Amino acid sequence: MKQLLEGVYQAGKSLATANADPGHRVYNEKLLHEEGMEFRIWDAFRSKLAGALKKGLKHFPFRKGSTVLYLGASYGTTVSHLSDILGGEGEIYAVEIAPQCMHDLIELAERRENIIPIHADARKPGEYREVGGVEVIYQDVAQPDQDGIMLKNARMFLKKDGIAMIAIKSQSIDVTKPPAQVYEEVMQKLEKEFEVLEKIKLDPYDRDHLFAVLRYRGKV
Repeated sequence: MKQLLEGVYQAGKSLATANADPGHRVYNEKLLHEEGMEFRIWDAFRSKLAGALKKGLKHFPFRKGSTVLYLGASYGTTVSHLSDILGGEGEIYAVEIAPQCMHDLIELAERRENIIPIHADARKPGEYREVGGVEVIYQDVAQPDQDGIMLKNARMFLKKDGIAMIAIKSQSIDVTKPPAQVYEEVMQKLEKEFEVLEKIKLDPYDRDHLFAVLRYRGKV
């Protein structure tokens, strides 16, 4: 098993992470055993971060012990792989508004102590201000004001020079405009407070999505 990045491995043509909860799956993913370790296949069609990695993502800020604010945690697919990577010293504050998703996140957190589920609206970061400063914000929300959500949360939580990752969903913002125009308009707003490090279109894993990696400068 070849290690590509910290905590991320190459398993044939697939990505994998070392399972922090051996013997248990999160989304019916395949488990592999090698050299006394158990690995979970990371499905790029189920995780935008895995899709970005498959498309050549170069900036990967996740390390053992990292603190991460995850906006739009859904059922915990990507959260669970970050949990594998961050280890016991790391923390993932997983914000999700949908009650049905929270049920699964809470069950996941009961088995993985580095996941802290937060039932809240990512548009209202004051609801979870107790999170405090984080090194990384990861955002995957299907809302028209995706740029505003990122800016609000970065201002409250992201340390200076911290890294933000956002999956921009053009169809959730404006279906009447070409995706490229939507991406440009969103990036123009984010560039006022972020340095753009990387932009990746997620096709074929997620259509009409742009994955952006940003470094936080703060308000100028």
